Amino acid sequence: MKYNPDKHHRRSIRLKGYDYASPGSYFVTICVQNHECILGEVVDGEMRLNTYGRIVDEFWRQVPTHFTNVTVDARITMPNHIHAIITIHDPRRGAVSAPDAVSAPDAVSAPDVPVTTNTDVLREGGETPPLQTPGSAVARPTLGQIVGYYKYQSTKIVNQMCDTSGTRFWQRNYWEHIIRNENAFQHIYQYVQDNPALWEKDQLHPDAPPNPFNQG
Repeated sequence: MKYNPDKHHRRSIRLKGYDYASPGSYFVTICVQNHECILGEVVDGEMRLNTYGRIVDEFWRQVPTHFTNVTVDARITMPNHIHAIITIHDPRRGAVSAPDAVSAPDAVSAPDVPVTTNTDVLREGGETPPLQTPGSAVARPTLGQIVGYYKYQSTKIVNQMCDTSGTRFWQRNYWEHIIRNENAFQHIYQYVQDNPALWEKDQLHPDAPPNPFNQG
């Protein structure tokens, strides 16, 4: 089948030459398959999680256990998508440093919609979760492995609960944005916190006009 950019929205899978295991913070957006609103609902500007929503929200707590140098600094579960700020720390120093600059703006303004700059990348799926022995943890994962692990494990729990083995829960792609500095971090952190209040204006709202975030 011929590639249609308007239909397939296939973009660079990663920033060319960038090491996605580099210490730094990343803003990630993951959408439910077909953008279905099955994680709960927004009522009076507050997100009310249902059973699915509580499962996928709670599972973020497992990520730092599996990846010893990773923290989830902010997260929000919305009706049909989730946002998270994931920080990869330097396992040698226990500290985090900003990713190397790659033609990026110095700061990101607090948006009404998911951030879109030249460093936003639509990633395909998530890398295969890294293999490990029982009881061990992964010390230097890539961002793709972190997202892949989260999506795989949360999907498995939902499918076990619903007896729907093999059913895809998350959309294959995910958005990621490299957070370049403290100012950008604070803006995006506040955006995550305010997301339920901005739901009516969100590009992932079911009534939103076609845009790069709600297609595909």
